[in-house]
Amino acid sequence: MDIIISGLGSVGTTIMQELAKEGHNIVVIDSNSAKVEDAINAYDVKGVIGNCASSEVLEEANVSSAELLIACTSHDELNILCCIIANKLGVKKTIARASKPEYLELFKNEGDLGLSLMVNPQYESAMEISRMLRFPSAIKVNHFSGGKVELVEFRVTQGSTLIGTSLKTLNKNFKAKVLICAAQRDGKAIIPTGDFTIQAEDRLFLTATTKNISLFFKQLGWNKQAKNVIIVGGSRTAFYLCEELERVGIRAKIIEKNKKKCTMLSDTFSKTEVVCGDGTDQELLLEEGLEYTDAFVALGNQDEQNIIMSMFASSRDVPKVITKIDQLSYYDMLQKSGIYSAVSTKNSTADQIVRFVRILGNKDSADVQRIFHIIDNTTEVLEFRAADNFKKFSVPIQNLNLRRHLLVAGIIRSGILITPSGQDTIEKGDSVIIVAKDATLSSLNDILDF
Repeated sequence: MDIIISGLGSVGTTIMQELAKEGHNIVVIDSNSAKVEDAINAYDVKGVIGNCASSEVLEEANVSSAELLIACTSHDELNILCCIIANKLGVKKTIARASKPEYLELFKNEGDLGLSLMVNPQYESAMEISRMLRFPSAIKVNHFSGGKVELVEFRVTQGSTLIGTSLKTLNKNFKAKVLICAAQRDGKAIIPTGDFTIQAEDRLFLTATTKNISLFFKQLGWNKQAKNVIIVGGSRTAFYLCEELERVGIRAKIIEKNKKKCTMLSDTFSKTEVVCGDGTDQELLLEEGLEYTDAFVALGNQDEQNIIMSMFASSRDVPKVITKIDQLSYYDMLQKSGIYSAVSTKNSTADQIVRFVRILGNKDSADVQRIFHIIDNTTEVLEFRAADNFKKFSVPIQNLNLRRHLLVAGIIRSGILITPSGQDTIEKGDSVIIVAKDATLSSLNDILDF
């Protein structure tokens, strides 16, 4: 696919790296000549130096024959203008990165002013954090089918009652309709069968409804939804997060040292307590009730400060600690210190855009609803719409000749999740969740091994 990427900041560079690996023809645009030269030298891409909102620069990048333009500079207005001009010049699809709330609302419909997709990094990160707070025992939470199904990653700790349980007896023992669809053991991905027996330190991925996940975690004796949370840093991510937490009834206290930001947050939120102070001050954190809070979220501008604050919160036995980091090389350090939940605005944005590109590039892209990568990108979790072209309707799953290392993890029919057994079938119009290791699936028929 011919793709133009404008803006070689951290987000644009990450997107370029990922899409170049997948073999797309990439042209990068940036006004910084050194960044363009570095990209050309390090990756198999072409480059244009200049303003991405200039028609001359876009024409030099051959925009009229490009299938997609991704505008991801640090300036919302420039990204939107770039997409509008590129659309006029003939590009087929456009994606704009934008952070301001007003733009998210203004361009919420696909096709508005030629925009195919608007990605808001801070909003996506805030929603990811809010899902983690609903299931504090989870490392990460993603959703399918408009939130009807959740994909939850969690770690099996020493002494857990799950240890020694085989998957074929799991639902009998715990009386909750959940399906373990993938596992990571000793760094390796596993698509488990019913004989898979859970061990300590396994990283498990389960699909289920929100209700059944809550029931499952409750039966394990794990903590319920966080009721109160301390947030350090009054960033735009914090703004979106507080907005969501007020909506769902979670009490939030935000600590920010910038007085103007504190005033803005106080004027905006009626149920969120705003404290003007330095969140890196351990005494202040203790004074504000760190030891009694259900969750701590570090949203400062510097990864290193976020890590230090999170380690301090963890040392005070805060049940859930979430850290914003953009250098993923720090993630191993966090895990070794016992902090497993991290978010990255850079990577969540890049993941969303790469998913859009993958779907756009698939020959049956209308069938693909969502794509997630798990376990160091070795395993894909996809949601397909069962369209007319599927070749095995009404055939029991146990009789389907499925590809190796693949699992049907869920079937959503008429808005209701079916946790699949061997006797269940796929019917026209279903949404089907598939987990596949070391495979790239373009359509639902690709699950079959002919």
